[in-house]
Amino acid sequence: MRNNKYSVIVFDLGNVLIPFDYDLIIKKLNDVEHGLGNKFYRFYESNYDIHRKFERGDMPEQEFLRLMLNAVDNKIDSEAFCHIYSEIFIVNEQVASLLPVLREKYMLVLLSNTNSIHRKYGWNDNGFLRYFDKLVLSYEVNAIKPEKKIYRAVEKFTTKLSSEHIFIDDVVDYVEGAKKVGWDAVQFTGYEKLLEDLRARNII
Repeated sequence: MRNNKYSVIVFDLGNVLIPFDYDLIIKKLNDVEHGLGNKFYRFYESNYDIHRKFERGDMPEQEFLRLMLNAVDNKIDSEAFCHIYSEIFIVNEQVASLLPVLREKYMLVLLSNTNSIHRKYGWNDNGFLRYFDKLVLSYEVNAIKPEKKIYRAVEKFTTKLSSEHIFIDDVVDYVEGAKKVGWDAVQFTGYEKLLEDLRARNII
C-alpha cells in the first residue's frame, strides 16, 4: 500500500546502506610502517576541513591526494592510497533489500556527502545502485549536507514538492537539515527501527 503523501524516498549512503570502518585504514597503514596509520588518522581528524573541501568539490582530486600522501610520508603511491582509503565499506544487505520493494511505488534518490575517490575505489560497483533513479553526490553539486543547496538539488531532479520527500540518514544534523527544507526525515539507527519508521508512515 502506497502512502500518497510521499512520492520520493531519499537514502543516505554511508552508515545506512554501506557501513564503514576507518580503523581499517589505520590498520593497513600501520602494516606499511609501524605507527603510520595512527599518525595519518590524527592528521585526518585535525584537518577535517580538507576532507570537507574535497567532498564539497572545492578541492581537486590531485591536490587532496598530494596532501594525503604527505600525511603518510609518501610511503605509498596514490593508487595504493586510494585503495586503502576506500576499502572500508560493507553493504547492509537488510537495508539494500528494501530498495527493489520501495522502487515499485516510489522514486528513489541517493543523497551522499562523498568524494570521487571513495566512489571509484569504494562503492561504485555495488549492485543496489541500479535501484536509484538518481545519485545526488556532494562533490558533483558543490554542496554538502546539511546545506540547503544539496536538498534542493534533489528536488531539481524529482520536480516534486518538498513535502513529498522523506529522507533517511544516520546523522541528526542532516536529518534536521532535511526537515528545515520541508521534507520528512528519520534518523537511521538500525534496520528494525527503519522498518518501524516506514510502517508508521504506511510506506511499507
